[in-house]
Amino acid sequence: MVAAFLEPAITVLTFVFANWWIDEPITRPELTLCLLVFALTFPGRNRFRDNLIAAGVDIVSSWVMLIGILALCGYATRSINYFEEQALIAWFFATPVLQWAAVWVGQKIVRRQAGKSENRRSAIVVGAGPLGVKVARALTESRDQGIDFIGYFDDRTDDRVHETASQQRLGSLKDVADYIRNHGIREVFITLPLGSQPRIQELLEQVQGTTASLFFVPDVFGISIIQGRLQDMNGVPVVGICETPFTGTNDLVKRVSDIVLASIIIVLISPILLVLAIGVKLSSPGPVIFKQRRNGLDGDEIVVYKFRSMRAQDNGPVVRQATKGDPRITRFGAFIRRTSLDELPQFFNVLQGRMSIVGPRPHAVAHNEEYRRLIKAYMVRHKVKPGITGWAQVNGHRGETDTIEKMQARVEYDLEYLRNWSLGLDLQIIVRTIRLVFFDRNAY
Repeated sequence: MVAAFLEPAITVLTFVFANWWIDEPITRPELTLCLLVFALTFPGRNRFRDNLIAAGVDIVSSWVMLIGILALCGYATRSINYFEEQALIAWFFATPVLQWAAVWVGQKIVRRQAGKSENRRSAIVVGAGPLGVKVARALTESRDQGIDFIGYFDDRTDDRVHETASQQRLGSLKDVADYIRNHGIREVFITLPLGSQPRIQELLEQVQGTTASLFFVPDVFGISIIQGRLQDMNGVPVVGICETPFTGTNDLVKRVSDIVLASIIIVLISPILLVLAIGVKLSSPGPVIFKQRRNGLDGDEIVVYKFRSMRAQDNGPVVRQATKGDPRITRFGAFIRRTSLDELPQFFNVLQGRMSIVGPRPHAVAHNEEYRRLIKAYMVRHKVKPGITGWAQVNGHRGETDTIEKMQARVEYDLEYLRNWSLGLDLQIIVRTIRLVFFDRNAY
């Protein structure tokens, strides 16, 4: 509840204070703007458990988007002149700073409250296998959940349970209900495999006679969970395990941001595109643009544009993957590959809808056929459009992937991006990519 009202309240109160500071009265236009802003920002996001840097990026990106919407409305209705420019500037810069400060203070309060003995909740884990150990570790490492992990219950003997859990085993499953009653256990996490359904049912019948909260943790660590969530399908609960993050509003936000950013970038870099095109033409005879076939969304083949970096006679429809020091690459081609300038034409792919600015890098079709058999969940990265840059690239996995270990690492970062996508993460990746292009001399 605090999080729901905090962000809109700070936004509105900062605007009111900015007008008061310059002795500007609050009249009907200001009140209208306050009501509009409150409606657009309510409910606020709960960022009290987020990383502070990630929270800051998310706050700034959301705030800039909101200001953009308000600016367009003000321009379209010619109402922006009703507001004092000095107050608007102060409001623009102060609001995200105060929101971030409120998140920082909120995190301190949450952790302090969680540390108080009266707010602590005791918890046990039923099942002393690898999954039970993962759950216990998650409970122990979280500082702001206010949970004290007590121990495990399992029917197996100490020599058959996980070695980490053997010293903390409190008893068998038949002891769980009595232990909960005698020790005031508040939460029970059941991590038994689905094959133990009769035992689970018997356990639930016993434990439901207590006041403890029950949680069932399915063993899904053997598969890659992408955007996992519980959905209601005409009254039938359905657990989503692997789906694209870009559905509904997210799809619209992603597409609009791609079009807007790609259009702005193309306008800004048009002189660079012209210079690079001339450089490619002078470096060797042949076309300026080289078209490659790649796998895009849902694995469908797409055509990707690049500035030609190799000699024309070696740029046929089927060529082997170029490597560093390849004699087919021209001197100018080596430069634009090293600096990633050869990929700038892909902004036109973004406008066409074939690619996104941020997403997993598209691999050669032959590579996909090879690695889909060698790397688990490799093709899951095609649940989204390929990108010009991505989470893997800004974390050191750019350029050539000549070993399965390098490709495995890249895929892991791609899947992490799918799990945690947000517009703020996209903007963070774009900023880090710009920094890498200008300052990373080791990229290829």
